[in-house]
Amino acid sequence: MEQETILKEILTALKLHSENVNSRFDQLDSRMDSLEGRMDRLENRMESLETRVDKLEDKVDAGFAEVNKRLDRHEKKVDRLREDLKETQETVDYLSSKNVQHEKKLRILTEQHS
Repeated sequence: MEQETILKEILTALKLHSENVNSRFDQLDSRMDSLEGRMDRLENRMESLETRVDKLEDKVDAGFAEVNKRLDRHEKKVDRLREDLKETQETVDYLSSKNVQHEKKLRILTEQHS
């Protein structure tokens, strides 16, 4: 009888220990489920952030493309202005040389009449 009581106590202790272990496993499972949920939410947020960053990069790229296009147009305008200024300077140089020639002729004529 005593062995039976000891055996019942051992079985009861094992049952309690088993229930304690099962309870801990249930807690771990619950925590793991919670962590998995948090990980899923974090992954969703990361995907959302990546999408937003991609959209921003596209906008920045489009902005730079527009700026480059405008700069190209301005460069062409500046090149045309340079050409115009060069031509104007050549014209001014030609007219200046003609003016000097006429002034010399006038001086010579003035000297001859004096």
